[in-house]
Amino acid sequence: MIESFPIAPASSRSLWFMIPVAVVLLGAAVMLVTTALGPSRARYDLSPAGLSLRGDVYGRRLISAAELRGGSARIVDLEREPELAPRWRTMGTGLPGYKAGWFRLRSGEKALLSLTDTHRAVYVPTRRGFALLLSPAEPERFLRMLQTVAPGN
Repeated sequence: MIESFPIAPASSRSLWFMIPVAVVLLGAAVMLVTTALGPSRARYDLSPAGLSLRGDVYGRRLISAAELRGGSARIVDLEREPELAPRWRTMGTGLPGYKAGWFRLRSGEKALLSLTDTHRAVYVPTRRGFALLLSPAEPERFLRMLQTVAPGN
């Protein structure tokens, strides 16, 4: 003869422990989805006011035209200019084929990246103590527009 006895109900304290765990897991899931969608949703908006990086966790609402050194911006191949390649990720995403967020370049310079193409990236120094490394779909057109909006060195 077998008799079964169910487990005694847990105290409600164990449920309170699960709430912060669930919040952390939900936050991590949102970050993963946002990161995965980042390369397909990212865009760069150039206007006379400046440059906005949109569609990614590490975007910026506006870097004013006065802060951009468009005259010193250029298209770079990071294999030919390894000093501009990202070396250390300080706060960002580093996936194969996609880097976004704050990095230190091999030269030691601080940079905000939104990078998918290392052979045709646009390097944009700023007057705010960091550079931008971007991968617009049309780098030549982007550079021409940037130099029109922010012609200073």
